[in-house]
Amino acid sequence: MTYSKLNLPRIPDAIAHQLETRILEGSLKPGDRLPAERELAVELGVSRPSLREAIKKLVSRELLVSRHGGGTYVTDRLEASFIDPWQQLLEQHPLLQDDVLEFRYLLEASAAELAAQRATDADLRRLDEVYGRLDAAYLGDDRSAQVAADVAFHLTIAESAHNALFGHVMASVLRLLHEHVRRSLREIAVSPETGRQLMAQHLTIRDAIRGRQPAAARLAAQTHIGFVRQRLSEAAASEQRQQRSLRHFS
Repeated sequence: MTYSKLNLPRIPDAIAHQLETRILEGSLKPGDRLPAERELAVELGVSRPSLREAIKKLVSRELLVSRHGGGTYVTDRLEASFIDPWQQLLEQHPLLQDDVLEFRYLLEASAAELAAQRATDADLRRLDEVYGRLDAAYLGDDRSAQVAADVAFHLTIAESAHNALFGHVMASVLRLLHEHVRRSLREIAVSPETGRQLMAQHLTIRDAIRGRQPAAARLAAQTHIGFVRQRLSEAAASEQRQQRSLRHFS
């Protein structure tokens, strides 16, 4: 009897695969520092030379970066390569804003639906935490805090969907989303009433996810983005009327 050879991966390749998995799952995020070499080798049950070779492989693929005397960090390679050209295009072509909203409408509705199905207890606790920060931000008048909390809320929902691509697509557009939310909140002039409406929408999304109601979560996310889209359209129309008025009297 003859036996086929086992095609076992090399140890450094297996280590690299393990670290890649952590990056894809989001347990290792951009900017995170890897544990010290000795500590990580013990955790993985491998030799330090094998670990060193695996890290070198991921560095060559720009997923990790080693800083002399400063450790090894996860890069934002999966984010920056996608978003950088779009950031500049959005700045130069404001009409793309509606495309961003349409993208958010499609992406975030599906993310909310999946989160309602898949969120763990830990995810729900994180969602409560970021919602609390968002609520506190809207009670104040710090626009930067509102933007940061708003982005964190929507990103947490995407991560709770437990789809690697969803999480990384949302992470990759984080800068674009951050700028878009900042611009949106500025242009729709967040009055106390508008703030209350936005928070009610966020609360509806959170409660639908907590209640394990996928269809309700999808609808709540769509309603929220639809509201923002309408208010931005109204703000743009108002700006155009003001510009026409200025030209008329100049």
